[in-house]
Amino acid sequence: MPKRKQTNTNDQEGDDSDVSLVDVDFEFFDPHPDVDYLALKRLATQLFQGDAEKLPIADLADLVLGQPLVGTTVKCDGKESDPYAFLTVLNMHVHQNRPFIKAITEYVLGKSSADSNLQGTLQNLLGPAGLKSQNHVGFVFSERLINMPVQVVPPMYRMLADEIKWAIDDFTHFLFISRIYRLSPEEAAELHARAPRTKRHKGVPPPTAGGVFSFHPEDEVIQKFATHTLDYSFTNAQPREQDSFGLDVGGRMMLVPADRLSNLVATLNETFAPPS
Repeated sequence: MPKRKQTNTNDQEGDDSDVSLVDVDFEFFDPHPDVDYLALKRLATQLFQGDAEKLPIADLADLVLGQPLVGTTVKCDGKESDPYAFLTVLNMHVHQNRPFIKAITEYVLGKSSADSNLQGTLQNLLGPAGLKSQNHVGFVFSERLINMPVQVVPPMYRMLADEIKWAIDDFTHFLFISRIYRLSPEEAAELHARAPRTKRHKGVPPPTAGGVFSFHPEDEVIQKFATHTLDYSFTNAQPREQDSFGLDVGGRMMLVPADRLSNLVATLNETFAPPS
């Protein structure tokens, strides 16, 4: 049985820009070791992009599936189908000797060199002395397919908060890693001009100016609760030529004190939960 079921109404547009409404049932499940392994690896590769080659993603999937009572998958076709979204947390101190945790620790310490304050904080938490301390960091692994609505996010975080309630005092911080994209003013103007008119009328137009943008809307909420936020470039990013297609994608890390989690979850629910 699913942990929860939720119906979302998505807009679909035809070639004539007419909008039709489609009801989609999303079901929320515990991680399934016999089904979710390959899908979790794909979502992790989507999250880390080219840098996934430097990380033992298979060990990440093993770690996630080794704690099936923590975390949530979102599916549309029952428990035996592939997840379209996922959320869990891994204790980086408890699992510090696992290949993925060793690699992601080195990765975030290296990427944080662009922000001395963040790097100093992470060094105190995840450096040799920090890993021997009682200051435990939870790595929040969250990713979903690009067309999944943000409305699936609040229940996933509510369930995660309930699942780790017994261990919340063990954590001092949560480390979120997500994705961003960068647009030049010319790229933003082109996207805005090409956007379907119906989307503009709904009040969610694409960016009208260049800058850095989140792939996932919930990141804007998480960032408000973070003590440190850093946008960074992927090490293995493909170089973009002037006339190339595709987005200029990067990563974002956000460090949130554990005592802010309950307010973060409440704000996500207030901001994105579908109307009852």
